[in-house]
Amino acid sequence: MDKIHLALVCIGAAHAIGFAGLGAGIGMGSGVEGACLGVARNPEAKGQITTTMILGMALVESIAIYGLVIAFILLYANPFKAALLG
Repeated sequence: MDKIHLALVCIGAAHAIGFAGLGAGIGMGSGVEGACLGVARNPEAKGQITTTMILGMALVESIAIYGLVIAFILLYANPFKAALLG
Protein backbone atom coordinates (compact mmCIF):
# COMPACT_ATOMS: atom_id res chain seq x y z
CA MET A 1 0.00 0.00 0.00
CA ASP A 2 1.41 3.36 -0.99
CA LYS A 3 1.97 6.01 1.61
CA ILE A 4 -0.64 8.23 -0.04
CA HIS A 5 -3.26 5.48 0.13
CA LEU A 6 -2.47 4.84 3.77
CA ALA A 7 -2.72 8.56 4.46
CA LEU A 8 -6.10 8.74 2.73
CA VAL A 9 -7.39 5.77 4.74
CA CYS A 10 -6.23 7.45 7.95
CA ILE A 11 -7.91 10.71 6.95
CA GLY A 12 -11.12 8.81 6.15
CA ALA A 13 -11.03 7.08 9.54
CA ALA A 14 -10.46 10.42 11.28
CA HIS A 15 -13.39 11.97 9.43
CA ALA A 16 -15.62 9.00 10.30
CA ILE A 17 -15.05 9.29 14.03
CA GLY A 18 -14.95 13.09 13.98
CA PHE A 19 -18.25 13.61 12.20
CA ALA A 20 -19.92 10.86 14.22
CA GLY A 21 -18.74 12.45 17.45
CA LEU A 22 -19.84 15.89 16.31
CA GLY A 23 -23.28 14.65 15.36
CA ALA A 24 -23.67 12.71 18.59
CA GLY A 25 -22.62 15.73 20.65
CA ILE A 26 -25.09 18.01 18.91
CA GLY A 27 -27.85 15.42 19.26
CA MET A 28 -27.19 14.87 22.94
CA GLY A 29 -27.10 18.57 23.63
CA SER A 30 -30.40 19.05 21.86
CA GLY A 31 -31.95 16.16 23.76
CA VAL A 32 -30.82 17.43 27.15
CA GLU A 33 -32.06 20.91 26.28
CA GLY A 34 -35.48 19.55 25.40
CA ALA A 35 -35.61 17.48 28.59
CA CYS A 36 -34.64 20.45 30.74
CA LEU A 37 -37.28 22.61 29.11
CA GLY A 38 -39.88 19.87 29.56
CA VAL A 39 -39.09 19.45 33.25
CA ALA A 40 -39.12 23.23 33.73
CA ARG A 41 -42.60 23.44 32.20
CA ASN A 42 -44.03 20.34 33.88
CA PRO A 43 -42.09 19.19 36.98
CA GLU A 44 -44.57 16.39 37.69
CA ALA A 45 -43.48 14.56 34.51
CA LYS A 46 -39.82 14.48 35.55
CA GLY A 47 -39.56 10.69 35.80
CA GLN A 48 -41.15 10.03 32.42
CA ILE A 49 -39.07 12.73 30.70
CA THR A 50 -35.85 11.45 32.27
CA THR A 51 -36.55 7.88 31.17
CA THR A 52 -37.24 8.97 27.61
CA MET A 53 -34.15 11.18 27.60
CA ILE A 54 -31.88 8.35 28.77
CA LEU A 55 -33.26 6.04 26.07
CA GLY A 56 -32.70 8.76 23.46
CA MET A 57 -29.14 9.34 24.69
CA ALA A 58 -28.37 5.64 24.28
CA LEU A 59 -29.63 5.72 20.69
CA VAL A 60 -27.64 8.87 19.91
CA GLU A 61 -24.51 7.37 21.43
CA SER A 62 -24.86 4.36 19.14
CA ILE A 63 -24.25 6.70 16.19
CA ALA A 64 -20.84 7.62 17.63
CA ILE A 65 -20.06 3.95 18.17
CA TYR A 66 -20.92 3.22 14.52
CA GLY A 67 -18.42 5.91 13.49
CA LEU A 68 -15.79 4.29 15.70
CA VAL A 69 -16.48 0.89 14.14
CA ILE A 70 -16.14 2.34 10.63
CA ALA A 71 -12.83 3.94 11.63
CA PHE A 72 -11.54 0.61 12.98
CA ILE A 73 -12.64 -1.19 9.81
CA LEU A 74 -10.83 1.34 7.64
CA LEU A 75 -7.68 1.13 9.72
CA TYR A 76 -7.40 -2.57 10.52
CA ALA A 77 -9.69 -4.57 8.21
CA ASN A 78 -9.67 -2.39 5.13
CA PRO A 79 -12.10 -3.81 2.58
CA PHE A 80 -10.36 -1.83 -0.19
CA LYS A 81 -6.93 -3.30 0.55
CA ALA A 82 -6.89 -5.57 -2.52
CA ALA A 83 -7.92 -2.72 -4.81
CA LEU A 84 -5.30 -0.40 -3.34
CA LEU A 85 -2.52 -2.95 -3.69
CA GLY A 86 -3.33 -3.40 -7.35
